[in-house]
Amino acid sequence: MDKSGHRPVVGIIGNRGLINDRYPIHEGGQMNSCAVANVAGCLPLLIPADPTMVSVAELMRVCDGFLLTGGRPNIHPSEYGHAETDRHGTFDRARDAITLPLVRACVAAGQPFFGICRGFQEVNVAMGGTLHPEIRELPGRMNHRMPPEGTLEEAFALRHRVVLTPGGRFARLFGTEEVMTNTLHGQGICQPGARIVIEGRAEDGTPEAIFVDGAPGFTLAVQWHPEWNAANDPVSRPLFQAFGEAVRDFAAARR
Repeated sequence: MDKSGHRPVVGIIGNRGLINDRYPIHEGGQMNSCAVANVAGCLPLLIPADPTMVSVAELMRVCDGFLLTGGRPNIHPSEYGHAETDRHGTFDRARDAITLPLVRACVAAGQPFFGICRGFQEVNVAMGGTLHPEIRELPGRMNHRMPPEGTLEEAFALRHRVVLTPGGRFARLFGTEEVMTNTLHGQGICQPGARIVIEGRAEDGTPEAIFVDGAPGFTLAVQWHPEWNAANDPVSRPLFQAFGEAVRDFAAARR
């Protein structure tokens, strides 16, 4: 919140869904909004990620920063030069059309964004990187997908270590070179994009924490889901706090 009592606005990239398998909606997940409002200290604004409704330029004018959320649909493989297969799952081409150019525009403008799960993958693809459709099929990799059964607490339970680059941005932020995280994803980075720096990897080598080298703004992204228990988790809380501070700084500078 600035001196006038206004909170900077964080656009939360939404996903398309259905109520009762037939009524179309845009959805963003309550945990994302709570983390933005209560931990980052910003005003959450759900964005319909659809180029027929909004443009990247409009979003950048209205919002001070962006949360690139997770979501069940995957980035279409044509966005990184691969052919579509059954293993790539379902897609949201409208979201692709908004988020990928949005990432590139924010990198250029120094406007903050924070990528989570699919959002992490969007940052890599936007910068020219590629994805594995099913990392659990790769030799030596674990199954990073959400458990098919159990409670929400069990789904978001801490399941593996992430080892961080000593002295890097994430290690400095967390005050440690190793953290425990949840894991709820099927795809993962194959080739990192231009300027993508991988600073965290799971025990099986899967990239888990990245940023865009040389970008003037906040560009951190993680493969796990820090929105879960964000106010209390010692890994999630500093991520959202740092993101919120970056958004406030950007908002103040352009005012």
